[in-house]
Amino acid sequence: MYALVTGASRGIGRAIALVLAQRGYDLLLVARSEQQLTDLAQEIGQRYQHQARVLTLDLAAPGAAEAVAAWARQQTDELAVLVNNAGYGLWGRFEQLGLTEQQNMLQLNMHLPVALTHALLPALHKVPKGYVLNVASTAAYQAVPSLSLYAASKAFLLSFSRGLRYELKTTNVSVTCLCPGATTTSFADRAGMGAELQATANKVSMTAEAVAEAAVAGLLAGEAEVVPGVLNKMSAGLTSFVPKGLVEKIAAGIYEKYLE
Repeated sequence: MYALVTGASRGIGRAIALVLAQRGYDLLLVARSEQQLTDLAQEIGQRYQHQARVLTLDLAAPGAAEAVAAWARQQTDELAVLVNNAGYGLWGRFEQLGLTEQQNMLQLNMHLPVALTHALLPALHKVPKGYVLNVASTAAYQAVPSLSLYAASKAFLLSFSRGLRYELKTTNVSVTCLCPGATTTSFADRAGMGAELQATANKVSMTAEAVAEAAVAGLLAGEAEVVPGVLNKMSAGLTSFVPKGLVEKIAAGIYEKYLE
């Protein structure tokens, strides 16, 4: 059985690919960093004696989802896991960030997983048990000033995951949404966060490996949502009880003060 992971070259995607290989899956790895993908494929082969095939592609490019789906169908007729991990954040005030870059982020965070899931669900229905893992964030549970569109895109992904999960509840395909908090990856650098904010986040960050272990365990157990880490579970849970205005004020207090 094969698992396809987008954004597999680094961070949480890379860690999830390794855990899936350890669990017995062959891998289809997709990202735009060819050398990192190749290195990962070699590591999977050496450590776990599983196949790992790579596709180097800019996943924000037009037609990327169709290209990935076509490639996956060429590689195997036993696709059992789809991990929609590719995505990133942009930190700053909405009106001051470039619109084109923000739209590119939305393409990766929302439109790509929707299109890829739609294209590959028929393949997932052909195996005894199929899984979809959508990687969102604890930012999905509330609005986050200075990460407004990023949080909104992850809220979309969480809602999409839960709705699709219900639609597929009588089928062989299970849908899980992963909502990690701060994680030791290149996310903060890509988002344009300063050193002070990164240092604050690092105090509560989990490793990508720990997040991946929780993600795959929850996925294979058929859980609807996976929020790794006690603090992250508490913060996500509190958003259901604390008034939205207060939650937004707290979130703004964490992020906005570093914009000045």
